[in-house]
Amino acid sequence: MVKLMKFDIDYIAHNNRLTDFNAYIKVIVSIALMIITLILDNLAFDVIIFVLMTILILGVARISLKSYIKFLTIPIVFAVITCVFLIFFFGHGPLIYDTGFWGIGVTQSSLDLGITTFCRCFACFSCLGFLTLTTPIADILQCLYKVKVPVIFIDIALLMYNTIFIFLDQLDTMRNAQDTRLGYVGTKSTYKSLGMLFTNLFFRSLDKSETLQCSLDSRCYQGYLPVYKPKRGK
Repeated sequence: MVKLMKFDIDYIAHNNRLTDFNAYIKVIVSIALMIITLILDNLAFDVIIFVLMTILILGVARISLKSYIKFLTIPIVFAVITCVFLIFFFGHGPLIYDTGFWGIGVTQSSLDLGITTFCRCFACFSCLGFLTLTTPIADILQCLYKVKVPVIFIDIALLMYNTIFIFLDQLDTMRNAQDTRLGYVGTKSTYKSLGMLFTNLFFRSLDKSETLQCSLDSRCYQGYLPVYKPKRGK
């Protein structure tokens, strides 16, 4: 799964029916709808935005449903955990469901809060998915540069984007090495392999960051990384 996610996002962004569409329009529409969704407290509007973005991603850009679901997998997990926490530990009023454990239960206000938060998360992530899956990173950074976003933020975004792929590549390589040595057969070996995986990944990340800094210094880095300016979507 890690390997698929690692290659799909960048490949899909360069190979869909909206790749050559004006990047400025996509950035403005995505950010504007995301801000409106966060400001408005309207459940129906959240659902409409999610459906609209899904239609644009699947129907107009012709991105596969499998890729779209994989993009939403991690946000779904965090959204579910957050909303369950909100439903059981927030809210006031009479209980509509009592767990019978330390007075923990569900009230109508907490249930409404959890549902609203869940729909709002999905609406915002669908806007983010539309921008990420249909627009190459070079186009997005160029839009940020044109609207006078400080260069330091653009450089950090570019380095983070590059580092994420390096991080996933290291994770995939070490996971495959452990898997070929039967490191995930049984509960005890699985926990041991996961502990070694995260430990080695931490030290490998430090080593890669030091290598990256040395490569920047050797190329006379002066606080600015040139960004390719694509000519498309005029």
